[in-house]
Amino acid sequence: MTAIALRTSNSSRPVLDLLLPAFEKESGHTVELILDTAKNSLARIEAGERGDAAVLLGTSIDKLAARGILTATSAQPFARSIIGIAVLKGAPKPDISTVDAFKRTLLNAQSIAHTVHGPSGAYFPGLMERLGIAAQIRPKEVTRPGGYIGVVVTAGEAEMAFQQMVELMAVPGLDVIGPIPPELQFNFDSKAALFAESRNQVAARELLVFFARTENAPVFRDAGLEQLSP
Repeated sequence: MTAIALRTSNSSRPVLDLLLPAFEKESGHTVELILDTAKNSLARIEAGERGDAAVLLGTSIDKLAARGILTATSAQPFARSIIGIAVLKGAPKPDISTVDAFKRTLLNAQSIAHTVHGPSGAYFPGLMERLGIAAQIRPKEVTRPGGYIGVVVTAGEAEMAFQQMVELMAVPGLDVIGPIPPELQFNFDSKAALFAESRNQVAARELLVFFARTENAPVFRDAGLEQLSP
């Protein structure tokens, strides 16, 4: 039995929580999740923290592989995540089906929650500028550094939440309205890779092979993600 240290961001946790028990049962290995926001996860690794494997944004994996921290030959696609909107369960569901409808919904909202350091939260300010409504939306923003922003809505501190669908779906008490319009959507593609300094390369490689199994595609969908094939 080997203990595998897996560094990842909050957006991957829902699917990993579904996948890892099956892997541990089948392989006999255990997996320790080391979680943080996407930005902080990258920063911690760049500062010297290590593990056996990582599941992060593809751009972060590529950056770390270019520096030799992760092995470039081990890198493989993991999942695609998209952005959505959620409200409190039972609350009216506003229309976000078109760009104009989405824009009206934001302008009519009392408050909108998003993260600061998460990828979707970092995308939000630029999107508001693109829509030409940044000045009107800024006073309505309720922000947190990272984590599942939907908890701000369930706590009654915001009317709606803007985040990756996978993270919204992980919060009990929310109604996920759906993805934002395709014209405004941003795909967050993640990858998995091995740490060059890992002493558990064989077991960690088994984990990556398990992630890539096509029969796991429904598990990814249940978590709000699309599995990406190597």
